[in-house]
Amino acid sequence: MAAENDPQSVIREIAARDPQAAAEMLASKDTPTALALLRGASPDVARKIVSEIRGRQRRKLLELASPEEAERWAPNNAYGEGTIGRMMEPATAIFSPDVTVGAAVESIRELVRHVFVTYGFVVDAGGKLVGIVTMRDLLLSERATKLVDVMLKDVFFLTPELQLRDAMRLVLDRHFPVYPVCLADRTLVGEIRGHEMFAEQAIEISAQPGSMVGVDKEERLFTPWLRSLKFRHPWLQLNLLTAFLAAAVVGVFQSTIDRVVILAVFLPVLAGQSGNTGCQALAVALRGLTLGELAPGREKRLLAKEALLGLLNGMLVGFTAGIGMYIAATMQKNPARVQLSLSVFLAMTIACIISGVAGVLIPLTLRKLGADPATASSIFLTTATDVVSMGSFLALATVLVPK
Repeated sequence: MAAENDPQSVIREIAARDPQAAAEMLASKDTPTALALLRGASPDVARKIVSEIRGRQRRKLLELASPEEAERWAPNNAYGEGTIGRMMEPATAIFSPDVTVGAAVESIRELVRHVFVTYGFVVDAGGKLVGIVTMRDLLLSERATKLVDVMLKDVFFLTPELQLRDAMRLVLDRHFPVYPVCLADRTLVGEIRGHEMFAEQAIEISAQPGSMVGVDKEERLFTPWLRSLKFRHPWLQLNLLTAFLAAAVVGVFQSTIDRVVILAVFLPVLAGQSGNTGCQALAVALRGLTLGELAPGREKRLLAKEALLGLLNGMLVGFTAGIGMYIAATMQKNPARVQLSLSVFLAMTIACIISGVAGVLIPLTLRKLGADPATASSIFLTTATDVVSMGSFLALATVLVPK
């Protein structure tokens, strides 16, 4: 890394890096220093780097910058995180309906020296989108023909306040290279490339497993350790509290475990199997929420399905686990082997039913509370499955196994 006392060397190093790496580099510096370095870079480089900065540091940078700098670096900052407006680019090839094909071609010939042009956008005098022109239409049409005669009308567009996940549902079966971004009255405000939407969605999906255990999607490979600690540690504390809850349930039945020690051997079996059942249901629910398949009113149907699957899976694996308990108890010459086997069977069935239902209810509840359905879901699910599986198993053994 360049010497800290040579700002120009640091600026050159930042400019030489890709925007994401440069943003990570700036994240390790205090806000005034980061702002000074951005001011030393070219406006285009600074804009690309700011687009990669997320969260509190982005807000601090833009608050400390002048209004002109904030507008130049983050023209889409007025839109919320995760929206199309935050991701869109300025529309470039814009024409009026009476422009000829020849004039449009000459204009695009100049534009492509600086930007990549896919479509020509045709707008009326008020800036409202009335059509688009493809390169194929421009190539095959007579030069004197007006764009209004060759443009595609009734154009599909996205709105800037639309969340990325909602936009992905709309474009799922379209696969256009570029989408115009318009206000509700069709006023053209920008464009967004399809591959950028899919790339951003891929990042969101890849971040879900980390979110489920408290790894924030803003954390990258080279995020400073102190920021990573702030992202992760609160969720570990929450996980510890929920683990204490599961331990407290086991502690309630400590006398039963002391009397029938073999119960302790099967506690991890119950917890692991019910946890897997819950994770299966959770994965299906999250996928349905992400793809928009879980429409309002279908929640009860999904809950009923997962409850039924939990019942059937629980009975099947419970039967196998019961046989395992019977064999283990027989080897220990325990006279209550039948009661112990029945306890395992019933507890496994109950735990799998509750786990399946919890795998659906947890993300639905988080969504209703306005939180990300993937955030820390596994922590809450693990608690529910541990408490239910261990609690039901020990309670049944307490009742069924003679003293």
